[in-house]
Amino acid sequence: MSVASPPRLSAAPRAPKIVEERLLRYPDTASRAMMSRRGWWLVLLNFLVPGSAQSLAGNRRLGRFALGATILMWVLLGLALLVALLSPTAGLSIVTGAWLPDWLAALRPAPLLLIQVVLVAYGLLWIVLAVDTLRLVRLVRTGAAERFGIALLAVALTVASAGSAAYAASAVGTARDTIGAIFQSTGPVVQPSDGYYNILLLGADSGAGRDSMRFDSISVVSVDAATGATTITGIPRDMPHFPFSEGPMQDAYPNGHEGHSDPNCGWGSGINQLRTEVEVCQDGASLYPDAAANGSEPAIEATKDAAEGILGIDIPYYVFIDMHGFASLVDALGGVDITVEKRLPKGGGPSYEGQPVDEWATGWIEAGPQHMNGDTAQWYARSRYTTDDFDRMERQRILQQAMLAQFTPQTVLTRFQDVAAAGADIVKTDLPQSLIPFLADLALKAKELPVKTIELTPDGGIDEFDPDYPYIQELVRTALHPPTPTPEG
Repeated sequence: MSVASPPRLSAAPRAPKIVEERLLRYPDTASRAMMSRRGWWLVLLNFLVPGSAQSLAGNRRLGRFALGATILMWVLLGLALLVALLSPTAGLSIVTGAWLPDWLAALRPAPLLLIQVVLVAYGLLWIVLAVDTLRLVRLVRTGAAERFGIALLAVALTVASAGSAAYAASAVGTARDTIGAIFQSTGPVVQPSDGYYNILLLGADSGAGRDSMRFDSISVVSVDAATGATTITGIPRDMPHFPFSEGPMQDAYPNGHEGHSDPNCGWGSGINQLRTEVEVCQDGASLYPDAAANGSEPAIEATKDAAEGILGIDIPYYVFIDMHGFASLVDALGGVDITVEKRLPKGGGPSYEGQPVDEWATGWIEAGPQHMNGDTAQWYARSRYTTDDFDRMERQRILQQAMLAQFTPQTVLTRFQDVAAAGADIVKTDLPQSLIPFLADLALKAKELPVKTIELTPDGGIDEFDPDYPYIQELVRTALHPPTPTPEG
């Protein structure tokens, strides 16, 4: 007698697949409408959350890896924005390696290099995911019209995403190269002198119409170490019989500079003759043996000593701008806005005494408000044959202030590559990389404050042939450290 088999229990009904499995992972490939809708979603998901398309419809291992990378990038970006808002100086110190001691200076480019590698790697991952997403879409199964649109959208979003990562990586590389080209990797960090960082700003022009390179633009930029307030003191290039601060040039000229006895070493006693004198007629390397090792030159160090003696302040650093390439920096900034007070000629000047201006001028800078390109701005700073050196000094200071105003975060970000490339070509300095974060913080503060100027010209009460140097030093001290008002006024 056979025993009846127990009735087979019917299997519990399976839960319906969730929408993402039916539509994305297990679509009805025969439905062109469904496949088209699925294609749009996969492409958009891959752009918005890289790795999500693979997690939902493809290789989940690749998807998990990409999602992890995406989340990591979001976290790093969030941290970077948080640091930029709360402590930009600290953030800049981290990415530039300024926090590393000098004996590890070779590693200072490493943080920016690491950022560049991460951006390149993420950009490549985005491209891999985009190609894989198009494979998952199965374009041949989508509608005829949608097929072209989905492919075009995928390409456009890939170019936008991977291209953005590539541009960011390129900008980071440019920043790293520019920092290395302009600033010194090592060097002493000098503390503020009487609350100020004083920097000698030199401009030399060896362009067309010049027979040599001399320091034709000499200024000292004094930046308040606490507030960023900036004062620019212009020194006339022909200022005579000036004293030197303590050093080898003071030993050679204890009673003030009188000029070299050899006429081939420059003419007169003007400060802009120092470059020729020190480089041609004196052994500059023995006068300033540490200059080259500190990113400077003997002629620059001699000019520093002269500026210190004239103004009575310590000047530890310099910035040199080659005016021959200055136009490229102005063009990189998108031009500069200046109101011209007097019509100025372009050109190298007359070929013989008394030659009419219209015969040698190659063009004119008209009076009135102007948006100048690099060539016009350069001639605005150089032009002197219908005016005088004091007027040119004032124009150079106006141009400096206009360019400082032009250095907005928006301008620098949108034109970063051009600005950095131009700066690396024309700027040289002995400022150490370890000072970059602090100086950048001061620059941001200075943007909010007016720039004061001191012109050592006859209009300012300075005798151009016999300057009163104690009076000049008192003038500078009063400008940098104005007396505190008393309650009585």
